[in-house]
Amino acid sequence: MPVVTIQPSGKTIETAAGSSILSALLAAGVDIAHKCEGKAECGSCHIFVQEGRKSLSRIQREENEKLDTIIGVGSKSRLACQAILGDEDVTVEVLSFM
Repeated sequence: MPVVTIQPSGKTIETAAGSSILSALLAAGVDIAHKCEGKAECGSCHIFVQEGRKSLSRIQREENEKLDTIIGVGSKSRLACQAILGDEDVTVEVLSFM
């Protein structure tokens, strides 16, 4: 089971591979915005993946289109609702709090 480390808090959570980062964060009680409930429509769950990007699912068209509309997006940007965890650990920086 992969471990997700959340920055800047340093909190770690163990979750099942195949889960979205958003669902893992919410299940662990992390307050992260998710206005569209995981449909890649709002961009409010924008995160930066600091480590383990290759273990995540590939960016699909809908996510890429939404990321293109967000100010401050970089090469480490993902939408937590669309990033599906693989078998390796990841470190994410959560910027948008509820």
